[in-house]
Amino acid sequence: MTADVPLADFTLPAELEAHDPAEARGLPRDGVRLLVSRTSSGEISHHGFTDLPGLLLPGDLLVVNTSATLPAQVRASADLAVHFSGPRPDGSWLVELRQVKGKISRPDEAGSPGQRIGLPGGAVLTLEGRATARLWQARPSVAVIPYLLRYGIPVRYSYVPRQWPLAAYQTVFAREPGSAEMPSASRPFTPAVVTRLVAGGVLIAPLTLHCGVSSLEADEDPYPEPFDVPPATADLVNHVRARGGRVIAGGTTVVRALETAARRRPALGAPDGRVAAAAGWTSHVVTPQTGVRVVDGLLTGLHEPRSSHLRMLAAFAGPGLLTRCYQDAIGAGYLWHEFGDVHLLLP
Repeated sequence: MTADVPLADFTLPAELEAHDPAEARGLPRDGVRLLVSRTSSGEISHHGFTDLPGLLLPGDLLVVNTSATLPAQVRASADLAVHFSGPRPDGSWLVELRQVKGKISRPDEAGSPGQRIGLPGGAVLTLEGRATARLWQARPSVAVIPYLLRYGIPVRYSYVPRQWPLAAYQTVFAREPGSAEMPSASRPFTPAVVTRLVAGGVLIAPLTLHCGVSSLEADEDPYPEPFDVPPATADLVNHVRARGGRVIAGGTTVVRALETAARRRPALGAPDGRVAAAAGWTSHVVTPQTGVRVVDGLLTGLHEPRSSHLRMLAAFAGPGLLTRCYQDAIGAGYLWHEFGDVHLLLP
């Protein structure tokens, strides 16, 4: 990967995939590495995650996602699994069919409209039609979240060789079950790190965005996801910005929710860069073309080649700095995926 090659074309070495949680690698949760980039200077530096309280400033606002991870995978048969990605406004669900081969699964191209898939406990899933090339819109015969909490296991991909308990996929901020996959940027947070942030004058505010499956095809945009930016969080974002403080998003999901809320203000001429309390569904995709209106910095994981998340990161850092960040991360042996290391993008 070089500076004149588009970032989305980089190759991720297989040895840089995080196969297990930090705790299974002999580290505490907050023992992962932290790459820091600064847009204003172009500086890149290397830290441990426990350095985060010293990298943020008193008066900064860290906004976190309180969505809890569901055990969103259900085995329909010995060779077929269903990943429940997320609800649709009409009560149907987006699901992915996965062909199980030994300990791993791959996308299953089978399925047809009207097909009924039997699930454990007598539940039935009826395929209604394709929502994307990979995802089906389907109608479950049961209330999905209680069903998954009883019969499901966490979604797992081939780079994670063994099944981990649901607790391994929850963050310290998790409150409301709803995400098919963990809002993983917050996984390294521990009570000790949160305490040090608050003691150092960093404010913390919650919102909720329930994440769908992240195994999107190359160049595939995220699909609509439910979110809720509560009034107190909207007010605090506006207060901090008015006083010249920085708003730091704890994950790409937080950026998506806050930028959606900023765009839902009543139309009174040009957008004023303020956030209104908002809830519903967001289809907003943050790119360098859309820009960011209310978020100044971002804590996020390291994303795969051609991921739509990379366009969001380029909206913060620009393609040149972002390319150098990923060059450095690969050269320094940072680990990717939900159990891997993290990246802090600062102004």
